[in-house]
Amino acid sequence: MQYRALGRTGVQVSTLVLGAMNFCDLGRTTQDEVSAMVYAALDAGINLVDTADRYGEGESEVMVARP
Repeated sequence: MQYRALGRTGVQVSTLVLGAMNFCDLGRTTQDEVSAMVYAALDAGINLVDTADRYGEGESEVMVARP
């Protein structure tokens, strides 16, 4: 995995991002599917997740946070 500096913060972020917009009823994604995708992304070295409280009215963030 390649990483880049996040501005001048000293934080290194992966060049690939896990997009979580469909992690909710909108994408009909189950918690088991979300968990599998999150673990696969982490195993691949991805350390950046794109989520927002607008995705599924916050459900996307909740699903990403669950084990």
